[in-house]
Amino acid sequence: MSDLDAELVPLPPRYRFRDLLLGDQSFQNDDRVQVEFYVNENTFKERLKLFFIKNQRSSLRIRLFNFSLKLLTCLLYIVRVLLDDPALGIGCWGCPKQNYTFNESSSEINWAPILWVERKTALWAIQVIVAIISFLETMLLIYLSYKGNIWEQIFRVAFILEMINTLPFIITIFWPPLRNLFIPVFLNCWLAKHALENMINDFHRAILRTQSAMFNQVLILFCTLLCLVFTGTCGIQHLERAGDNLSLLTSFYFCIVTFSTVGYGDVTPKIWPSQLLVVIMICVALVVLPLQFEELVYLWMERQKSGGNYSRHRAQTEKHVILCVSSLKIDLLMDFLNEFYAHPRLQDYYVVILCPTEMDIQVRRVLQIPLWSQRVIYLQGSALKDQDLMRAKMDNGEACFILSSRNEVDRTAADHQTILRAWAVKDFAPNCPLYVQILKPENKFHVKFAEHVVCEEECKYAMLALSCICPATPTLITLLVHTSRGQEGQDSPEQWQRMYGRCSGNEVYHIRMGDSKFFREYEGKSFTYAAFHAHKKYGVCLIGLKREENKSILLNPGPRHILAASDTCFYINITKEENSAFIFKQEEKQKKKGSAGQGLYEGSSRLPVHSIIASMGTVAMDLQNTECRPAQSGGGSGGSKLALPTENGSGSRRPSIAPVLEVADSSTLLPCDLLSDQSEDEMTPSDEEGLSVAEYVKGYPPNSPYIGSSPTLCHLLPVKAPFCCLRLDKGCKHNSYEDAKAYGFKNKLIIVSAETAGNGLYNFIVPLRAYYRPRRELNPIVLLLDNKPDHHFLEAICCFPMVYYMEGSVDNLDSLLQCGIIYADNLVVVDKESTMSAEEDYMADAKTIVSVQTMFRLFPSLSITTELTHPSNMRFMQFRAKDSYSLALSRLEKRERENGSNLAFMFRLPFAAGRVFSISMLDTLLYQSFVKDYMIPITRLLLGLDTTPGSGYLCAMKITEDDLWIRTYGRLFQKLCSSSAEIPIGIYRTECHVFSSEPHNLRAQSQVSVSMGDREDAREAKGPWGSRAGTGGGGSTHGRHAVGGDSAEPPLLRRKSLPWARRLSRKGARHTGKAAAEWISQQRLSLYQRSERQELSELVKNRMKHLGLPTTGYDEMNDHQNTLSYVLINPPPDTRLEPNDIVYLIRSDPLAHVASSSRSRKSSCGNKLASCSPETRDETQF
Repeated sequence: MSDLDAELVPLPPRYRFRDLLLGDQSFQNDDRVQVEFYVNENTFKERLKLFFIKNQRSSLRIRLFNFSLKLLTCLLYIVRVLLDDPALGIGCWGCPKQNYTFNESSSEINWAPILWVERKTALWAIQVIVAIISFLETMLLIYLSYKGNIWEQIFRVAFILEMINTLPFIITIFWPPLRNLFIPVFLNCWLAKHALENMINDFHRAILRTQSAMFNQVLILFCTLLCLVFTGTCGIQHLERAGDNLSLLTSFYFCIVTFSTVGYGDVTPKIWPSQLLVVIMICVALVVLPLQFEELVYLWMERQKSGGNYSRHRAQTEKHVILCVSSLKIDLLMDFLNEFYAHPRLQDYYVVILCPTEMDIQVRRVLQIPLWSQRVIYLQGSALKDQDLMRAKMDNGEACFILSSRNEVDRTAADHQTILRAWAVKDFAPNCPLYVQILKPENKFHVKFAEHVVCEEECKYAMLALSCICPATPTLITLLVHTSRGQEGQDSPEQWQRMYGRCSGNEVYHIRMGDSKFFREYEGKSFTYAAFHAHKKYGVCLIGLKREENKSILLNPGPRHILAASDTCFYINITKEENSAFIFKQEEKQKKKGSAGQGLYEGSSRLPVHSIIASMGTVAMDLQNTECRPAQSGGGSGGSKLALPTENGSGSRRPSIAPVLEVADSSTLLPCDLLSDQSEDEMTPSDEEGLSVAEYVKGYPPNSPYIGSSPTLCHLLPVKAPFCCLRLDKGCKHNSYEDAKAYGFKNKLIIVSAETAGNGLYNFIVPLRAYYRPRRELNPIVLLLDNKPDHHFLEAICCFPMVYYMEGSVDNLDSLLQCGIIYADNLVVVDKESTMSAEEDYMADAKTIVSVQTMFRLFPSLSITTELTHPSNMRFMQFRAKDSYSLALSRLEKRERENGSNLAFMFRLPFAAGRVFSISMLDTLLYQSFVKDYMIPITRLLLGLDTTPGSGYLCAMKITEDDLWIRTYGRLFQKLCSSSAEIPIGIYRTECHVFSSEPHNLRAQSQVSVSMGDREDAREAKGPWGSRAGTGGGGSTHGRHAVGGDSAEPPLLRRKSLPWARRLSRKGARHTGKAAAEWISQQRLSLYQRSERQELSELVKNRMKHLGLPTTGYDEMNDHQNTLSYVLINPPPDTRLEPNDIVYLIRSDPLAHVASSSRSRKSSCGNKLASCSPETRDETQF
């Protein structure tokens, strides 16, 4: 027994025998933690502040109530004046009254009529109640807006007026004789004006209306004039109680005559206090009214010339950023403002726009909205002029964003302008951080001095390349870099929209491990252990970290990486940890049982010794049965199955998953995984693959097309291919192949349609030829180019295997057929530079959209990823004019946009499925880097643009029927962490959905007939070229079929024979009345649609025959239009797995362990690595 105990791996106390027997209960243990987000808004003060100040709608109601209260006090003052008659007697409350008559010959003033008034008891009670309410509201707002300087709050004019008009009334409650004391309640009109101004601002913020700022200024001017007249009227009327005792109407008449400079002289003040008041009022009017008119005129002139200066005083007291653009479009402006101000700590920042062109009408209207007019300043000027940079106070700016004009026909010229702007800003303000957007990758090294640089074409092509093997990568990255709370779609009746919208709120955050409640307890543990347990307990996904002494970010450094307190952790979650509260369920239960203060995992340590030993034995068996095994079935999904662990090879025990070890054990960690093991098929190639696989070598591409490209280890040809062999459609002296069929490729094609072979296209090839991609899964790449590539580009790509080009256009059917579109899995349509600008806005995508729609009709089974210039045009992709579901999605998009969502387009089916992409969606990546300086490096690592030693890479695996024993996403997380040390970050889910608006009975009959047809098709044995998408080439491990491209998916609608249609029509004759006629109409429409498909099929086949191409590979009926797909980022652990789910993974670097073992191949660890993965054996042979 001692020898047996010595061989067993020590079991952590938390893994109990009961848990290992149950197998699926590991995610329902008491160590699960309920996380509450945004707890910083749950305190009593923050709730009050949210209700009274922050929330626009509730704040608007409060200000409206305050405004009504002030108007009521003014009305009560007028009522008191009308009821008061000095002739009836004057005196304090409860004192004997004295009569008073004015004597013009006497110079003495009797102050009693001025100090005392007659106030009815009911009127006094109402005024006291109003005063108490106003006083309490004022003190509450002072408490909520207190920022450390109490004197600043006390000496505000509004606060002083409130105290003058409320405190005396409160004092009269305790001292009754003062109830008849005069109180200048009419001064509340100025407080009402102040409340009205605030109410207008809140009103515009709440409804987001585009009201003109000029209207607001005119309203303020009118209110100022009205307050001056009302104050003068009430003041003179009251002071003249000791004089001629003027009525309220006479005083109003006098003020109007005086302020209008008419001055009839029939009414004049008799005593010097009232005369002094008139002088003061005239002086105030001469000061205030010109100021109001000046602001009105200044606003008009400011908007006219679209310029001005950002004041030096404001630059020193407030924070601001500068946005430099060559031309400002409304979409660019709103994307920047919405994303920039989405962060709470940026609410007090000003945005100064520096643009050389005059503001257009749409931008002018937006910047006049009160929501933006107080925070956004537009300056017309050039960044190359020091005077304009001084006007923008560039040297005091917190950051400068320099954006390129991507709609220019000459993108190189646009980059040159961006480079000059960056140089000018750096020369004028060297300490101002620069955030630069560049278009062409060859121009990136000119601005490498900037703090953050985003190259558009680099990110675009890398993202489109990854979408061919990791479907919907553009959607995944776009959702990660957008700011959202995950509230989109929560009111939708569709379950997928609620789940998709909730998961879209996940973003990348960072925290120091020693300060984190999420990860602090895992100090000294392996990275994989911390990632799994943090996800199980808190629902957060730990994806990477950064050492304190190293500036490089590592994604999934693997189980050999031990966490330290000084590490910076990067994780995906709904919100950052600082806004979260933690409720430990087990601690609550222990307190109820009277065992408070015990450790969180103390319960398992109380098990008997024999139970612990038995539990250890079970874990040991699981570890032994999760060893790396080669795929048992080639090609299909065999390589992606997650093998069920068995006990003694019998498989009689219920499946369970091995635990994740706290510290990696080199004897159990192997550099292979259970998902895509290629240990046998690559070292012993089959006769079919022959030398084509064995001749590939690993190395760095010898020729980089531009300066600044990150070196990536790739699969390369041992000898560069001649340029003539790169041409797909023309034979040469080395081979006579003239079409894709002749090459006999084992895997499906990836076709890229572009206008020119720019340097950015190099970044499309590199991720698909990276060393960590299995060689048996490399897809041939065909570049369909409008213009012939130059010599430098061919020199750069001739070292990559199975990369070809062909001259042609995406809107030419012959070109598509010649490049082998019927043998392709993915078609990527890149936006053409020559069509990015159009006379009418948003028409730049017209040609691309129509061409893709044509291909969508001709080749419905093809996965097409399209790049558009304008994101708003994605609603025209795969357009269905009469589809009620598409119309419902359109209404949902409008509703989300009205609610202020930054991702209103996210529910469009082409975007959710990753079929459409616009590079402008990634503008937020540059904006977010101002708050999250790690977002650009993490995105580049995910896209494969940077390869940091020890950092993992993004890949995908497909869930098959054989993998459903895992059941939940949380158990899959444990399976991956314990077996292959991979970190899942999300799911790409495809569901069957009917979009047509046909009647229910016809739809049911169609589905029944379709199922029968699919069973017949399933019996057919097809080769790699004739099979459906997803069965050829063994590429299901990385799941590159974006939508419904696998034979295991639900059956889709197919065209049936005409006799079947006639029988269906005869069945329809049995119906009677209006329903029967409508049903027959739908039948005819269905037949018309089928005949249209038949015509398209004949068209394609005739063109193929004309070109001399075989027509056997064209299956026009493999229609995948009745599915919807969407991305779930970091779903909850209890999310059920479904067939055909594609899981996004961050796989650890296969070369991370080679540095320590490559020098000493005699060590036991090195021998095991070499024996398990021959990939690592030839990695040093470059």
